[in-house]
Amino acid sequence: GNIVPVVSDYISRGIREAEENGNEVCVIELNTPGGLLDTTEKIVRAIMNADIPVIVYVSPHGAWAASAGTFITVSAHISAMAPATSIGAAHPVSVGEEMPEDQKKKATEYSAAWIKSIAEQRGRDPSLVEAAVRESKSFTASQAVETKLVDFMADDLDSVISQINGRQVTLANGRQVTINTDDAKIVNGEMTAVEKFLHMISHPNVAYILLSIASIGLITEVSNPGLIFPGVIGGICLFFAF
Repeated sequence: GNIVPVVSDYISRGIREAEENGNEVCVIELNTPGGLLDTTEKIVRAIMNADIPVIVYVSPHGAWAASAGTFITVSAHISAMAPATSIGAAHPVSVGEEMPEDQKKKATEYSAAWIKSIAEQRGRDPSLVEAAVRESKSFTASQAVETKLVDFMADDLDSVISQINGRQVTLANGRQVTINTDDAKIVNGEMTAVEKFLHMISHPNVAYILLSIASIGLITEVSNPGLIFPGVIGGICLFFAF
C-alpha cells in the first residue's frame, strides 16, 4: 500500500526486533505505488543504519516499487524483484494543489541528489536512479537486473533466501557480514491490529471520504441542533481523518 507514517513505524519495529533477536537478515516484501517523502526518508535511514543486513524483495508477481518504493528498494543491502514487477517513476509530485515551479525544482533536485547518493553507497548505477526521478523512468524486473539496479530476480521468498546465502554485505558501522541462510527459518513480522487500522485509514481516498462524512455530519448538526447523532459521527470521522 501507500508509504505513510504507520508503515515507517512498522518497518522500523521489524528491523529493531530482527536486530534484538539476533536474526540473520531482515526481509522487507514491498508492493507500493509510492507515498510521502518524509516517511520514505525515515524508512531509508532505518534500512541504511541497520545493524543487520536488510533485503528488499519486490513481490508478489505483478507488484511494483514505484516512486517512494524506488528509494526504499535501492537503499537495501541486497534487493530482489519477482518476475513481472517494476520499479521507477520516482519524480516528486504534490498532494492536492499544484506545487509552485520553484518548489517543484527544489524537490526534484533534492530527490535526484539523494537517490544518487544512496545508489553510490550501495554500488548501483546512479544515472539510472536519477533518470527515475528526473524523467519518471521505469524499469521491468529483467531490465533492473541487467542494469544492476537490483541484484537478482526471485520467484518467491524461498528463492530469495537461497540466493542471498554466502553473500557479503557491509553495514553502516563498517562491519562486514557474510550471510548464512543454511537451514534458515522464516519468522513473519506482521502488522499489529492497530497498525493495520491506521494504515487503512491513512489511504488518501479513505481520509478524503472520512473528511467528507465529517463535514456532512457537522453541518447537519449545526443546521439541526439537538440531533446529536450526526454531530457525534461527524466528530469521530473528523478525528480519524486527521
